Amino acid sequence: MKNSKLGIVFVLPALIGTFIFIIIPIFCSFALSFTEWDLLNEIKFVGLENYKTIFSESEFISILINTIVYALSVTFFAVIIPIIIAAILNTKIRGSEIFKTVYFLPFITPAVVIAIVWAWIFDPNIGFINTVLKTNYTWLFDTKLAMPVLIFVSVWKLIGYNVILFLTGFSSIDNSLYEAAKIDGASATKTFFKITLPLLKPTTYFVILVTAISSFQVFDLIYIMTEGGPSGSTNVIVYSIYKYAYEYFDIGKSCALAYILFIIILSLGIIQKSISSNKKNNSL
Repeated sequence: MKNSKLGIVFVLPALIGTFIFIIIPIFCSFALSFTEWDLLNEIKFVGLENYKTIFSESEFISILINTIVYALSVTFFAVIIPIIIAAILNTKIRGSEIFKTVYFLPFITPAVVIAIVWAWIFDPNIGFINTVLKTNYTWLFDTKLAMPVLIFVSVWKLIGYNVILFLTGFSSIDNSLYEAAKIDGASATKTFFKITLPLLKPTTYFVILVTAISSFQVFDLIYIMTEGGPSGSTNVIVYSIYKYAYEYFDIGKSCALAYILFIIILSLGIIQKSISSNKKNNSL
């Protein structure tokens, strides 16, 4: 009993902070999504008008498509590439620990720093890419190239973290399975697809979900590198939330858009859980 009370004392500051800075703002922002407010005048209740307005705007469809394209692309490449790298590192090649550190460094580097450096690298006038390749592409100022550049930078940043997650998954696989496959004469490719990938499914599902959620919430790279341009080609939901709140001072729409994003991410979590549950039931 004494230990329980002592535990509550230690946990209480974190619980209070969570309640004040997370729980209360969640309910307040949800209530504000049904209002019209510009931070200066009185709050006016408008019901579902903010949601209706957002869904009726053609710009929202473009923003939603940009967000989905970005999230799906980043998730695909930030899962496929790390699993290949992790499989290679798991073979205990020489210098594998150094490679792990090198791959992980971009993830722990602040996103603002990464965005500034890559914006300079892709600068059309003095950028490293154009200088080395001797090209004159405008990259971040081209409606067709800006999004692929952002996807590339995001994947580059996430690779190290996902490699570590997959290596953790590799470590949970019993080596006796590989030894048995080797005795049976199975090739490395067949072993990977028949043993490694099936046993990595829980880790893979987790990596896909985490990567997808973080991709749907992207803001810093876009804010610094493109500001949603050119011509809205890289404008995504979170950046639009920021613009509604701090450029247009339309707090109601900003909160409504935030909860639309919440529904999308919640749906992703439900779908992922449903798929993983079905796989478990089928395996049983």
